[in-house]
Amino acid sequence: MSPHPDRHDPHALHDPHDECRTVRADGELDLTTAPDFTRGLEDVRHGSGRLFLVVDLSRVTFMDGSVLDPLCAAWDDCHERLGWARVVYTRPGIGLVFRAAAVQERFPRYATAQDARRGVAADPRKQYSVAGDLSA
Repeated sequence: MSPHPDRHDPHALHDPHDECRTVRADGELDLTTAPDFTRGLEDVRHGSGRLFLVVDLSRVTFMDGSVLDPLCAAWDDCHERLGWARVVYTRPGIGLVFRAAAVQERFPRYATAQDARRGVAADPRKQYSVAGDLSA
């Protein structure tokens, strides 16, 4: 898993055209990996000015509530700086964590990082397949 972005990591992207930064994680996000994920979210928020952040969790296989505080802090920071934070996920477990914490409206589901950048949320009527992917 590589939730900690660095300047030479292709998983930590900064698009100068639209000032959108992306943090990607894979594998499990839990109490043991949350500190690295938190550092990644903090690293991309350095600086000033508007901040647009995509958090790509499409390759995360498990997530517990230990990442909610850093995600909410990133969301708050982005909104205070007149930007946004959007989360990409397709696995139902991630949606359940957001729903249980009552933050699903703060973190609507985006199917791809490109959709998140464009502000096109996933269709809430689409169902998850057994594999965790979206079915038609």
